Amino acid sequence: MIVYRFNRPNVERGDLRQFLALYGPDSLPKGAPLLELMDCFMFSVKGWDDDPREIHLIPEIRRFFSAFHEAWPYWLYFCNMDVENFLSMIACCLRSVKTIEIDGSDKLAAAFDKAEVVNFLKADSGPMSEMCERAGLSERGIYDRTKAIYQFWGLPFDAEPPSIDQMRPAWRDVGPNDPCPCGSGKKFKRCCGRG
Repeated sequence: MIVYRFNRPNVERGDLRQFLALYGPDSLPKGAPLLELMDCFMFSVKGWDDDPREIHLIPEIRRFFSAFHEAWPYWLYFCNMDVENFLSMIACCLRSVKTIEIDGSDKLAAAFDKAEVVNFLKADSGPMSEMCERAGLSERGIYDRTKAIYQFWGLPFDAEPPSIDQMRPAWRDVGPNDPCPCGSGKKFKRCCGRG
């Protein structure tokens, strides 16, 4: 897990230079090293610890994450979806976020316009796919990542998985003990190469 913390002065200035110097498209690796970064990033902001508001309700943070998204639209590839942080960051970029109190809890839930979320995800699928391809992820791996993102948001995902024929070109140079191009992490001979 890579935890990257933006401090308050940089957030208020919208300063992304240090982050982009480390993780901008020109600084990112290719192939397996990039593949290892998938689902590994968590972002936080420092300086609002005493603020009782949710992150997506703080105007400075909303502006910052919107600008961050414009400069680095690769979140769907890099962000770890197991953390609430992923939801908060994307909520900062949506116009239709509503906060709802949960009975018997001091936590708040966020409600979104599903159409706006779908449009956000569709717009970001291109940059995500660009990173997947750069990392050498197969069509099936891209499909599985996209499906996981839609499921995270509770949205239907009715696209058909790529057929074996669509994936075959990626298998031409795969040896039996190489990682399977489907992205499973198994050896090819124990996965898609079994048949």
